[in-house]
Amino acid sequence: MAMRSLKTDYLVVGAGAMGMAFTDALIDHADVHVTLVDRRPAAGGHWWDAYPFVQLHQASVFYGVASTLLGGGAVQQRGPEAGLQERARQPEILAYYDDVLRRRFLGTGRVTFLGGSEYHSDGSSHLVTSRVSGETVQVAVRRRVVDSTYLSPTIPATTPPPFRVADDVRVVAINELARLTAAPQHFVIVGSGKTATDGIVWLLTNGVAPERIVWVRPRDPWMLNRAVVQPDPVVALGLGADTMAAAADAESPDDLFLRLEAAGVMFRLDARVVPTMAKTPTLGAWELDLLRTVENVVRLGHIKHVTQHEIVLDDGSVPLPPGSLIVHCAASGLQYPPLVPIWGPDKIRLQTIRAGFPCFCAALAGYVEATRDDDRERNRICPPNNLPNTTTDWSVMQVRGTIATRRYGAETDIATWANDCALNPARIKPSQRDDPKVQAAAARLAEAAERGLPRLAELAHEPLSSIAEP
Repeated sequence: MAMRSLKTDYLVVGAGAMGMAFTDALIDHADVHVTLVDRRPAAGGHWWDAYPFVQLHQASVFYGVASTLLGGGAVQQRGPEAGLQERARQPEILAYYDDVLRRRFLGTGRVTFLGGSEYHSDGSSHLVTSRVSGETVQVAVRRRVVDSTYLSPTIPATTPPPFRVADDVRVVAINELARLTAAPQHFVIVGSGKTATDGIVWLLTNGVAPERIVWVRPRDPWMLNRAVVQPDPVVALGLGADTMAAAADAESPDDLFLRLEAAGVMFRLDARVVPTMAKTPTLGAWELDLLRTVENVVRLGHIKHVTQHEIVLDDGSVPLPPGSLIVHCAASGLQYPPLVPIWGPDKIRLQTIRAGFPCFCAALAGYVEATRDDDRERNRICPPNNLPNTTTDWSVMQVRGTIATRRYGAETDIATWANDCALNPARIKPSQRDDPKVQAAAARLAEAAERGLPRLAELAHEPLSSIAEP
């Protein structure tokens, strides 16, 4: 039987956040056909495997695709985050992506979705095999293959615990917390990042006393104050100015973060410990207060194995409380593949461009792909950026992001598009440009950046020129 085939302009591998944002911007600005492939049955990427109580750590308006606002852009009126923008939960996010895929993409007739399928190549042939029927389709790609999985995160639900556990010890991924049928006596939360903090906050708000929680925290994390990451140009410009002002006089990356903490930009869980992890997810002040009530924190490195009676770690061991449930929150999350040009000779590899905000970065790449013809120019405008792990990495990301923002911001059409894009955290609408508060905040940022940007490059241990070049 002959293999079925189809033709398309773009083959986008991965219908997660970045693949969806790229495709949306591309079809909005170019008359092309896109074939979107994902191993899951629908759009949404890792949200299909996320724990049921997960919530965006950023404002909903910063997430999704450029053409369609996630949520209504409302400000929370009640609760501990009153005054801050709403943050979507998993069911809303999955429903949003399903609507975008079916109404926005498939409804145009210019997007084909091959769900529940795996992409693979054989020489110059692009093949997509259904995980359900086993049928393989050969895809003739007229323009580009787009890899939107280059930065795909790892999460506990799909990643085994990175330590051994005795047969008589119960270990679950964080997803199982919401499905417990009997309450354990103790919870051992394993992990230092946002997944672990989410799990602990959920337990505490569901009546678990802090003394029933053991927190195995190999590294202490720096967390970004959610109040300073809001869709308000005065707030955004203020964050940039505070960052540059802190950098200007910082003696080291650690000193930079301590200065950012003093400015209300960064949080740390324990004032007695200087964190070494700087992936910097956002955190609410109310969450910080809750997390600080957990006093049984184990800082002996990573877990090697767990027996019926003890937790053995890199730098020692501690007793395992009787009746404990080990909660796996220790997937690495962010991935750190080598930085490569986004536009390569074989494919487009989606990466961040500005500091963070992958949905905006992918939408920007989609817009640039649609409106520019030369890959060298595309790569000049949109150099790839790193994701942070340490405080030094974070400094590099900020410098690269600042340089990239200046480059694409110098392109008149891109600047116009970006200021009309709700995904852009630095968005300034035309109606806001003459606002005295916005102008004052912009002037403060420009002044602080004169000293702050070169110092950030020094803290990153790289000459500014080497960071600035793609």
